[in-house]
Amino acid sequence: MINTDRRSVGIIGLGYVGLPLLYTFHQAGLKVTGFDVDASKIEAINSGKTYIKHFSDAQIVELSSSDRCEVTTDFSYLKNVDSILICVPTPLDHHREPDMSYVVQTTETIGKYLREGQLVILESTTYPGTTDELLKGILEKASGLEEGKDFYLAYSPEREDPGNPDFNTKSIPKVVGSASQKGRELAVALYEQALDQVVPVSSAKVAESAKLLENIFRSVNIALVNEMKLVMDAMDIDIHEVINAAATKPFGFMKFTPGPGLGGHCIPIDPFYLTWKAREFGLNTRFIELAGEVNSAMPDYVVSKTMLALNEKGKALKNSKILILGIAYKPNVDDMRESPSFVIMDRLESLGVEIEYFDPWIPIIPSSREHMNWKGKISIEWNEESIKSFDAVVIVTDHKNVEYTELKNWVDCIVDTRNVYPELSEADKEKIYKA
Repeated sequence: MINTDRRSVGIIGLGYVGLPLLYTFHQAGLKVTGFDVDASKIEAINSGKTYIKHFSDAQIVELSSSDRCEVTTDFSYLKNVDSILICVPTPLDHHREPDMSYVVQTTETIGKYLREGQLVILESTTYPGTTDELLKGILEKASGLEEGKDFYLAYSPEREDPGNPDFNTKSIPKVVGSASQKGRELAVALYEQALDQVVPVSSAKVAESAKLLENIFRSVNIALVNEMKLVMDAMDIDIHEVINAAATKPFGFMKFTPGPGLGGHCIPIDPFYLTWKAREFGLNTRFIELAGEVNSAMPDYVVSKTMLALNEKGKALKNSKILILGIAYKPNVDDMRESPSFVIMDRLESLGVEIEYFDPWIPIIPSSREHMNWKGKISIEWNEESIKSFDAVVIVTDHKNVEYTELKNWVDCIVDTRNVYPELSEADKEKIYKA
């Protein structure tokens, strides 16, 4: 049986969650092994080069030069580690139902190499019951071992916020749950070696549900301010001024801001995991689904506002040339997962618009699970001659390292979905349209 002070950790999936986790455990003095099916990530780490912009080359070099760190595509090395952490994608399929294929394939692979005494922890966001029902069955069948006796299983949801300067993997409290007391004890002991605060809960299902609640809370409140924005716009009232006024209340109010749609892996996806699971119990999550509908409609609202802005300039949407400013899902990161920019680009292109983009964080659009039609497209150069050639610029992501004053001087039609220009002069109102 493994001890609570074990010193070797294997992390499967070296993306926005797994790579920082690998680094954090390594900094704590543990021996770490990173696994990924993408050989280019393994090559990048071994070469000391980052592939996530907010994660520095220096941090990668710290890993690649250490005798306590190894990265590989060879999953047979799983048998050499004491604990295995799963950090793989859990997207939705085209029917907006959970796509568990990455988790299932990964768990089946672990089952081939699972040995007695190992601890397996799922970190991927999922529906309540995944750990106890899906993973347990796959691992026991593949290995012939019994969970809670021969090996241990736990769930601890990732809480990464890429690019957030105030919190990182080490400082964000870690919720941990397991079906067995021993599994919970081992998981807590593991994380306590590397993280500042660990929060044990009574079961994996509670931990899975807590993660969903965190993101459903955000989804619902963002939908509320998005819907409020539509009403305020119809009344010619500045929604941002309304929000700032309401936020002066020191109790009973939490500030959320509207936008062009939801992005990132969590908020656009996680609520539908609970919606899907609730159907198994004959329940309809109407409130959650309504929030999803409101948020999903925001890109169409942006397209409509863009058409109206061009109309004010005496131009048609069809055959116009439009620049999308920002395709990352949030400011100051290169993370474009579920970005509403792609939905807006698809909608505009289908209406006969010529589309280009500028994003200082994403110079070329990489391969992704969705929006493959934009793969390989290159960001335009930021200069007056280039920017002036567009009929309109739609600000979708408000990166800090963009010269918005230059933008305002160079073009006469800007659709601002992020309140980049909070105060508008009379001259500004002739060229800047809030959406």
